[in-house]
Amino acid sequence: MDPKFDEIALKDWFNKQKRSLPWRNNPSPYAVWVSEVMLQQTQVAVVIPYFQRWMQLFPTIEALATAPLDEVIKAWEGLGYYSRARNLHAGASVVLSHYDGKLPIEASELAKVKGIGPYTVGAIRSFAFHQKAAAVDGNVMRVLARYYNIEEDICQPKTLKKIWYLAEEILPENESWVLTEGLIELGATVCTKKPKCLHCPLKKTCQGYIQGTTDELPYKSIKMKTEKLYRAVAVVRNSAGKILVKHVQTGKVMSGLHEFPYFESPSDGIDSEELVNQIKEQLGLKVLWKGGLPKIQHSFTRFQVSLFPHNFHCRDECEVSDFQWMSAEDMKKIAFSSGHRRLYEMIKNKCIF
Repeated sequence: MDPKFDEIALKDWFNKQKRSLPWRNNPSPYAVWVSEVMLQQTQVAVVIPYFQRWMQLFPTIEALATAPLDEVIKAWEGLGYYSRARNLHAGASVVLSHYDGKLPIEASELAKVKGIGPYTVGAIRSFAFHQKAAAVDGNVMRVLARYYNIEEDICQPKTLKKIWYLAEEILPENESWVLTEGLIELGATVCTKKPKCLHCPLKKTCQGYIQGTTDELPYKSIKMKTEKLYRAVAVVRNSAGKILVKHVQTGKVMSGLHEFPYFESPSDGIDSEELVNQIKEQLGLKVLWKGGLPKIQHSFTRFQVSLFPHNFHCRDECEVSDFQWMSAEDMKKIAFSSGHRRLYEMIKNKCIF
């Protein structure tokens, strides 16, 4: 039989130890929605300034829905996983047109909004509407897998269903939202990947701690394989000082972002003469190599990417399909994918315009 969950200990701990976060100060449905989407795959410390700036730029669902997508992507620049921003924008349009700009309280209606999955449905209903609803993210899975000493693979649907059931089963009738948020807070600050069990308010009843299995739990069989990519990047400047930039098409991984021309490369880069030839063949431009720039390394999803940037000069401003020539002033207004944003900052600081 599963042990009775010590809700009193967790609630007491949460009320005393909870972090002061801007979305907690004003837990409106919209603020909770934005914060929870931003917190997916991103640390709290990184999210805070983005959240504050976002709420200034788009203070209401209507403001977000009516904003140009490029402005939304620009506000998200640097957070990564840009589909989250596109889904927020699309979801806001749905809420504006179907729900008069107000997020619905019913789980079935919330689930119809693009980008709102089971966890976010639970978070909005619990934190914003104070409904009795579970919200199971990675933090909660970790806490409950250890508390109940669940040794089954959490990647399996059966195990996930069991944890969701437990998360719902332990919710009290009174102030259930405090327990829901307390579970998330505990997983984020104490019951982390390397658990701080001695500081945990649940250690007296946690079966994983009692049986000494917390370091091994939760068990996860699927590990994402990292793939390495190597790309030569061309910073092509014309006689007017404009630089060639591409707006990534809808449906692509970096949709809505901007990038410099790049070419797949060996792990040690491409010879400058070969790169000149590729630019001529693929872009139709005659360029002069002006030197290399420091290598940039970054990662996204399951990829580790090495960028080898090079400077080029192009005498003419020829039209290039899917690309545009942009001035330094124009480039300040657009959003770049992560590695290319670092390259943009580099050339801006070196005054390569």
